[in-house]
Amino acid sequence: MAPPVHNVRPVRLRPAGRLARAVGADGPSQRDTRVTHPRVMASMRSSRPRYPGIRAIVDGSEAVAHVETRLSEVACVYPITPSTTMAAIFQAGVAQGMTNLWGTPIRFIEPESEHSSASAAEGVALSGGRVTNFTAGQGLVLMKEVLHVISGKRLPVVFHVGARALTSQALNIHAGHDDVMAVADSGWGILFARNAQEAADLAVIARRVAEASETPFIVAQDGFLTTHTLENALLPEDDLMREFVGDPRDHIRDLFDPSEALMSGVLQNQDSYMKGRIGQRAYTDRIPALLDEAMSEWAALTGRTHGRISMYRTEGAHEILVSMGTIADTAIAVVDHLRATGRPVGAVAVTAFRPFPGDALARALAGARAVGVVERTDEPLAVTNPLAREIRAALYDVAAEGGLVPRILSISAGLGSRDVAAGDLAAVFDRLADHGDRPERRFVLGIRHSMALERQELDLRPAGAYSLRGHSIGGFGSVTTNKLVATLVGELFDKYVQAYPRYGSEKKGLPTTYFLTIADEPIRLHAELDRVDFVPLHDVSAFGLGDPLGGLVDGGTLFIESAHADPEALWASIPAHARADIVARGIRVAALDTASLAAVHAPRPDLVVRMRGVALVGVFLRVAPFAEQAGLGRDALLAAVSERLGRFFGKRGGAVVDANLAVIAAAYDGVIDVTAALGLARPVDLTADPAAAATIPEGALP
Repeated sequence: MAPPVHNVRPVRLRPAGRLARAVGADGPSQRDTRVTHPRVMASMRSSRPRYPGIRAIVDGSEAVAHVETRLSEVACVYPITPSTTMAAIFQAGVAQGMTNLWGTPIRFIEPESEHSSASAAEGVALSGGRVTNFTAGQGLVLMKEVLHVISGKRLPVVFHVGARALTSQALNIHAGHDDVMAVADSGWGILFARNAQEAADLAVIARRVAEASETPFIVAQDGFLTTHTLENALLPEDDLMREFVGDPRDHIRDLFDPSEALMSGVLQNQDSYMKGRIGQRAYTDRIPALLDEAMSEWAALTGRTHGRISMYRTEGAHEILVSMGTIADTAIAVVDHLRATGRPVGAVAVTAFRPFPGDALARALAGARAVGVVERTDEPLAVTNPLAREIRAALYDVAAEGGLVPRILSISAGLGSRDVAAGDLAAVFDRLADHGDRPERRFVLGIRHSMALERQELDLRPAGAYSLRGHSIGGFGSVTTNKLVATLVGELFDKYVQAYPRYGSEKKGLPTTYFLTIADEPIRLHAELDRVDFVPLHDVSAFGLGDPLGGLVDGGTLFIESAHADPEALWASIPAHARADIVARGIRVAALDTASLAAVHAPRPDLVVRMRGVALVGVFLRVAPFAEQAGLGRDALLAAVSERLGRFFGKRGGAVVDANLAVIAAAYDGVIDVTAALGLARPVDLTADPAAAATIPEGALP
């Protein structure tokens, strides 16, 4: 039973059996799965979970907004990149008159700063309201004063963080765990999501546990890498959330109820402050068991398993990689690859950074010889980085009792969204396997440095995957088009997809790169693509800004937006060195005047530039193999596209939806196969004459 709590008004919480029962924390394969709740038992007896989820293709921000617009009553937010989309969707729900699952109209409060938004959330929670906040980076750190107050007053709020690097030698708006680590001592539960699926599920689980333990929670996901990455997910059903979390009136104390007045946030001196501070352990000591119970019940109801840690192929592993967020997702693919070569490796994802699962990690790592802890932060003046420190502390008790413990290497990676590829993690495993007596214990990935581990060349996309890397200009609508292509392909052809942009801080008017992978299996990698099948360019000038053909597979497709309708003129516009490479590698070149299409069909002048991007949908559907593989002809394909366009452009009106469909259809019909028109469809054999392709005259055939 939970310790008694004195001097607070009673509130109807969850049944005692659900509060008191403790289960293991080692993930579904290791934990005690005995469940006593009758709803759980009934669900576990069924071959199909009661709540299998709503199939969707969403990013992490949309996944969170799906949950919070249904569970919360109020969002108190000062928007900050990269969490802004969560706030925008919630605010749109308010504008549309949306109510939560219990019929309460949702409300949005935007004060003048992140600090004030946390204070506003405190006020809502004190009055018994269910409240959320979306923040990141400097905004989260600015809140820190209030975060301590919220936890001290036992207010069960849930904040969502698009984890972001803090401003240091320079401003950066991209992924890092600096911000979350800066507030890890604030008394909040902290959960890290690896992907959009976990962002949705953990949002619900955190809400349940926050209210059962009267402890605030942060649910963090990697900024941009999860918040803005579109992928397949099973969103929680309304009935599931209604049952699993319950009506806020049944679970949240109203500390501002004048009929039962209570003083909160008072001044305490030497005689009482410490008693109140230590007394809060009556709440926090319950959290591990509550988390385990909630995750166990969630698995029974949905079939989706989560644990405070998630172990992957750690049985018999000599080397284990530990991480949080998207890196932990990538680690799964790397472990599978190395296991296939006979290497005894494994991975552990830490989901609950607070409360820290020290005992579970000590058990999980006990048989390993070396452990690499990869983190999106760097603390050079500390003994080691935060997660590695916690793991060392967890292993100390084992060592103190004479047990053998693994070597712990601390690796900094992915700061400010620096790419973390599968080859980087393979390099970590190689270093872990070097059991020589080397003193180094700290390393970095992804940069040139004396502490750096060298990346390996490794393509671990699922077998048969088809990938795209696009080059465009911010403001052309290409990133939105990439999301549209991903959604259409994922739904029409029943594929797994992953679409994400590489934003610069500057965005509009400057180069933008975007990526898309399509596969028959889940896509674990969260890195820029080194190997792609299709490269669309906004203009032939892209050849002057880099190497658009780099990483394009032999026989792949290059699409160029161009005003040239004549294949020979377009071919001549491509630099000679690129033409040589195209011919030598059998690359197919397609082209289309998208600007003219947009000008003809755009219903308003301000949409002309953005509608150039949507033409890529028609081009992709024409040149990619999926429609042909599915046996869909032009008319059936465009009819299916038409059914889905309303979700993307419907709020702009029917005329805009129709115009976008017209551009897609015209692009599908009008795309020019340049290489076929010029007879360049097959590669030139350069083994006899390596200079052959380079000497092709402009406008002439080889």
